[in-house]
Amino acid sequence: MNPLLPERAPARLVGLALAFAVAAALTGPADAKAKGKKPREQAISPPAELTIAPPAPVQARFFTINQVLAKRDAALNGVRVAAVDPKDGASDAPNAAAPMRERGPEPFGLFVFRAPEGLLWTKWRKLEAEMREEASAIAACRADPEACSAEALRFNKLVTVASRQSGRDRLSTISHAVNANVRYTSDYAQHGVPDLWSAPLATLGSGRGDCEDYAILKYAVLRDAGVAPEDMRLVLLRDSQSREDHAVLSVRDDGRWYILDNRRLGFYEDRELPHYLPLFAIDQNGVKLFAAPYAARPLHESEMDVAPAMAGDQSSGNISDLPYLL
Repeated sequence: MNPLLPERAPARLVGLALAFAVAAALTGPADAKAKGKKPREQAISPPAELTIAPPAPVQARFFTINQVLAKRDAALNGVRVAAVDPKDGASDAPNAAAPMRERGPEPFGLFVFRAPEGLLWTKWRKLEAEMREEASAIAACRADPEACSAEALRFNKLVTVASRQSGRDRLSTISHAVNANVRYTSDYAQHGVPDLWSAPLATLGSGRGDCEDYAILKYAVLRDAGVAPEDMRLVLLRDSQSREDHAVLSVRDDGRWYILDNRRLGFYEDRELPHYLPLFAIDQNGVKLFAAPYAARPLHESEMDVAPAMAGDQSSGNISDLPYLL
């Protein structure tokens, strides 16, 4: 028996053990991962009917005043509001086919509320300033008729005629007298601009004017003749027969509103002109919008928030395009 064998055997056993340990270290983790790895799950798509599309981006929406008011009408038992946009074709002007449930105190049986600041307010304030300037010339003419201008003299003669009459006779006489003393001329032909409101003496001085100028002159004459300002309205309207914008003076006498019109030879009460669709009323208190009984509900100031007219606006003065932003 070899005496060295007992010593070499343990050494060989130790070497084999080390070899097995290294092999296990190299192969064990990979095998463990392979054995412990779970199969990958596949994504399941939802049914098409349950798929929800992403919401579309919200954009600002613009409306005209008429659209805003019409939106409220649906909640007010079908009460409609007078057309602000003539293209909309809706109006609350009373007529035989659609009688008003309630007749308001304003011309055409409607109500009014303050109009938003804008081009009409700018025009009216400018006109009021011009009329105040003319008042001094008119007063000087009354004090000394020999030294007054021809137009101031003509104005005072109209006032004298109106002062001698009363009631419907006075209104009819002045309406026809002004119509006879002013020749209709468009603002384009006379001034070269789409729309310009002339003060009374300016209209009498030129002897020409358009529908607003007739109405303004009648307003000034009757006011100086003693008709209360609260009984008069300059009315901007839409003639549904001719499909044109128009202006008249409406005057209240004995509880009824009469229309002083440069287009008509006769003399009419407001209810006799159902094709006139009133839009704006202007008086000593400013510019107002016509509306049906809806307007009895006070408006929150946010509902009247519109952009004022830009300085130097040379638009035609279209009274139908007042924007609302909701």
